[in-house]
Amino acid sequence: MHKFRAKSIFVNLSFFIAQRIIRSDAGRKSGVMERIAVVSVALSMAVMILSLAVIYGFKHEIAHKMTLFSAHVTLQNIRGKDYTILRSDDLEQLLRATPRFESLSPFVLKEGIVRTDDEVEGVLLKGIDSTCNQSLFGEWLIAGELPAIGGAMRTKDILVSSALADRLRLGVGDRIEMLFVDRDDTPRRDRFKVSGIYSSGMDDMDTALIFTDMRNVQRLRDLPSDEISGYDVYVDEVSSSPQYADAVNEALLYAESDELINLQAVDVYENYPNVFDWLKAHDVNSTVILVIMLVVSFFNMAVALLVLVLERTPMIGLLKAMGMRNGALRTIFLYRAAFIAVKGLLIGNFVGVGLALLQRGLHLVKLSPEGYLLSEVPVSLDWWWWVSLNVGFMLSIVVLLLLPASIISTIKPEETIKYE
Repeated sequence: MHKFRAKSIFVNLSFFIAQRIIRSDAGRKSGVMERIAVVSVALSMAVMILSLAVIYGFKHEIAHKMTLFSAHVTLQNIRGKDYTILRSDDLEQLLRATPRFESLSPFVLKEGIVRTDDEVEGVLLKGIDSTCNQSLFGEWLIAGELPAIGGAMRTKDILVSSALADRLRLGVGDRIEMLFVDRDDTPRRDRFKVSGIYSSGMDDMDTALIFTDMRNVQRLRDLPSDEISGYDVYVDEVSSSPQYADAVNEALLYAESDELINLQAVDVYENYPNVFDWLKAHDVNSTVILVIMLVVSFFNMAVALLVLVLERTPMIGLLKAMGMRNGALRTIFLYRAAFIAVKGLLIGNFVGVGLALLQRGLHLVKLSPEGYLLSEVPVSLDWWWWVSLNVGFMLSIVVLLLLPASIISTIKPEETIKYE
């Protein structure tokens, strides 16, 4: 009991002495080192926040936009997109019964060529129905309106990308001719009207994809209403798509119905491996940045702490002579270093979060879609990694500073008092 009370008194005394040191360090050399350490911590924290915000922004935006071109999970005929599957209640029930399911919608694909007076472009015509989640298209619609899909009257409206519209010099309301080739090499043509123009920012993928009513594509392929190219399936999270696809494929493997033969579920990671492998490479970049910033901050904090200790050598000797142990003395200077780190963290958070919010609101920094798949630098600020970063950084700095703080144990009271 007495040991515990004595320990509490020394801990409180250490905190009190650390506060008194702060007030008297302004004119000393340690005051300059303190400002350098604060700036170092602030810059490191700001860089780390911006780096993680951009990295997570890339992951979130690209994964979100990939769902326009390939849903979380795509169910198609294992022999390829030229083969159809039968739309059935048994299949849809299997998809809905699999854990993590959110929604599904059928689609029909047909490759073709768009021809204008001046240009020719190969495209993929994707037919969707009213069950399709059109919120993505509404989010990226930049001109016109979404095609009328699934109504009593079938329309010939299409939704094209801004990249394709610019290349073919198309505008809302223009009519275009599309050419198709059947399996028997018989050419077919059809005319459509541009009802809207969208832009996801991923121009390379936008260019090849045109959306229309599913019945238009079924007619072009001479398909009955119950034959489709496949299903777009959405789950609760993009990261859950591999597990969902595996569960569906296992259920299909043991299914007894002939309608479920030759079907395969493919997750978005498998459909676009190069894109997601590129995103994984950012994890390495983020780790390198965090380590470098932590080392820089630790170095400057360690120098500042050593200057603090050396300038307070007579005080340390006097406190030792009065009975204060090395652990309590180290605590004084660790408190002092923690005050510096907290000040730097506050400034760094203000700068880092402020710049991230500025980019998210004003889109100041642009990118080349050809190289980065996005037209601007994305940022994503989530509380979980922001709190983890601050707590982890603070704990790492304090723990690492235990090493330079150990110099206190080498100071001998008789020498410092004699010197004084």
